[in-house]
Amino acid sequence: MKLHSVRTHPSSENLPREHQLAWKIAEVATDQVAVTDEVAEMIVNRVIDNAAVATASLTRAPVVAARAQAQDHPYTPGSTVFGVGGRYSPEWAAWANGVAVRELDYHDTFLAAEYSHPGDNIPPILAVAQHAGKSGADLIRGIATGYEIQVDLVKAISLHAHKIDHVAHLGPSAAAGIGTLLGLDTATIFQAIGQALHTTTATRQSRKGEISTWKAYAPAFAGKMAVEAVDRAMRGQTSPTPIYEGEDGVIAWLLDGPDANYEVPLPEAGEAKRGILDTYTKEHSAEYQAQAWIDLARKLHREYPALGDAGTIERVIIRTSHHTHFVIGSGANDPQKYDPKASRETLDHSIPYIFTVALQDGEWNHERSYAPERAARPDTVALWNRVVTEEDPEWTRRYHSTDPAEKAFGGSVAITLTDGSTIVDEIAVADAHPLGARPFAREQYVAKFRTLADGVLEPTEIERFLDLAQRLPSLGADDLSGLTVTARPGLLAGFPGPKGLF
Repeated sequence: MKLHSVRTHPSSENLPREHQLAWKIAEVATDQVAVTDEVAEMIVNRVIDNAAVATASLTRAPVVAARAQAQDHPYTPGSTVFGVGGRYSPEWAAWANGVAVRELDYHDTFLAAEYSHPGDNIPPILAVAQHAGKSGADLIRGIATGYEIQVDLVKAISLHAHKIDHVAHLGPSAAAGIGTLLGLDTATIFQAIGQALHTTTATRQSRKGEISTWKAYAPAFAGKMAVEAVDRAMRGQTSPTPIYEGEDGVIAWLLDGPDANYEVPLPEAGEAKRGILDTYTKEHSAEYQAQAWIDLARKLHREYPALGDAGTIERVIIRTSHHTHFVIGSGANDPQKYDPKASRETLDHSIPYIFTVALQDGEWNHERSYAPERAARPDTVALWNRVVTEEDPEWTRRYHSTDPAEKAFGGSVAITLTDGSTIVDEIAVADAHPLGARPFAREQYVAKFRTLADGVLEPTEIERFLDLAQRLPSLGADDLSGLTVTARPGLLAGFPGPKGLF
């Protein structure tokens, strides 16, 4: 990897485009380096993972609405949409599938200076691959680029520190991945990256306070914008330049300001794109920082069954990283994180709620654990209000560590019982993490798909998709159109799409 110094330049310097970050990203996208077998294998895993969580969300309101919008834009050759047959305009297919993938907050993650769900790159890249008649090998190359660019940007540039939503890294990464997929030249990808970034910078209010359904739409919007940006760039249209380094650009006015300097790692020419191997998926449907806490709560439930009785617990203190405390913990100062009437989107960003329910139930389910009647249970509300988080500098340091063996997303918990005794335990990473107690491999990805597809897809459809997805590297253009799922007959009839403008 090579570090690229990125800073603001006044217009009078006329920074050559070859020295701009967007150009350097485009050069990575046009590098014809082969995808390693290990990376290709992981891409197959994440394609299965995305389809699993999308399938589980097919009847949820945001997904129904997004799918209805896509269905109002039929197109030939077009792209497929999860749940239904037919072909649709690729940008709208990317939109609908992006919402389906993100709705349950249940797919992969990468955390460093910024936060991300790099699996959000797959819907727009897949949609363009189907529309453009590309092969499975082409798709793998495009996805490898999308993951690589997003991971590299997330390692170097914090958006959340300036309350900019993390999908601002997704627009450029998806545009770069689509560029690789299509075999575009560096100049065209450069323009697409600039447009994609320019149109996908938004505030983080979508993840603050009462979290709305837009949380699922935000990455889908970035993917849709990436598809449109590539289309415009292919037609010869240009972008604001330099988009990162300009004196009125992203760094100067949205991030660390005119005096900032970032060191962005990117693969050198001929270096394999391995970014996806730094990422990790979720066993549970909740914000990633909650994964380890669910696992620890389940462990404590097994070891101390009496903890399920709220009357035995006086106080719970979770000591964790800065991010976990201030974003999904009590440090966020969001009263909604303790509100039993809060939305599902809010509850999956509340460590006090998640830890309480997992401790009482000894499980976490993407439906049962969020049910309104579950959140409103009096004993749960009572215990929930006794759970607080605190930042621990050591866990913050480990969260930001660049050493994979040390990097951690957990913390320690101290449970004070009403008899005065205390139970103390800790966890560094989730069980499903590559360094966890039960790391996810192909078997677990397939099992996750089967579990979430049960009752949503016909058994034959489950097996058809899994067979096709696991042969992704050898698929031809005609086969790639099958990389979707169709709901069992009659399931979606009870969920008609609401009518809008189209």
